Amino acid sequence: MGTITKALDLLSLFARDRAEIGLGEFVRLTGRDKATVHRHLTELAENGYLEQDPDTRAYRLGPALLRLSALRETLFPVRKLLQPIVFELSEAVGELAHASLLQGEALSPVSHADPSLHGIQVNFDISEMLPLHATSSGVAALAFCPDDWQARIMTRPLARYTDKTISDPAILKDKINMVRRFGVATITGAFDEGVSSVGSPLFGEGERVLGALAVAVPSARANPEKLRDIALVLLKEAERASVALGGVFPRNFEDLPLQWGGETTTQQVNS
Repeated sequence: MGTITKALDLLSLFARDRAEIGLGEFVRLTGRDKATVHRHLTELAENGYLEQDPDTRAYRLGPALLRLSALRETLFPVRKLLQPIVFELSEAVGELAHASLLQGEALSPVSHADPSLHGIQVNFDISEMLPLHATSSGVAALAFCPDDWQARIMTRPLARYTDKTISDPAILKDKINMVRRFGVATITGAFDEGVSSVGSPLFGEGERVLGALAVAVPSARANPEKLRDIALVLLKEAERASVALGGVFPRNFEDLPLQWGGETTTQQVNS
């Protein structure tokens, strides 16, 4: 990991429940030496990527990120294009929907919406990166990444988030093949216990995969019929979103089986 990467990696430690981080906590979270972390924090603050509270001396995200975010959205209005689609998808299926874009070897959320129709809802953290092997969004996007990218992911240890996280490369490959066959991936309890999700890839110019569109449901409501209904709507909205992003959505996907239900169907189709 290079010096610049190490410095920028500090920014990824901020979260909704971690708005400010002190030097000591940065050292604890990264496992790096104090002098190096302090130098990186100072440089980030001097360039506006962080700012320091004068009283607590803790750091928070700085104004330079606001400028860059606004500039990015002005030049490449991804959130503006995707937000209406995500909102309409969530309204159509009655569950939380979200869109995310590839960032390195993970997905970065850019938009989400929840009609809040149920007492039990999925808690979605817009600041949390989504791993490619443990989420339906990630598997859906990974299925259309270059072969060398897939190989790189599958030759490394696959981090476990729950006892249902895919840690076997062969099972992940089966999931990828399912996405390439039907256009959607279903994951149950692999990233968040008690949450099932259905994801479909998003494409940009040159049929390049950009990210994914997904719906997340508490597993208590995620029966096979509901997952199939969500998948059918999701496929249409993923195509719509891809067109909005200047891409072409594949049209050679097979129709979903009547008994399609994600996890169960994988065993049926491969048997």
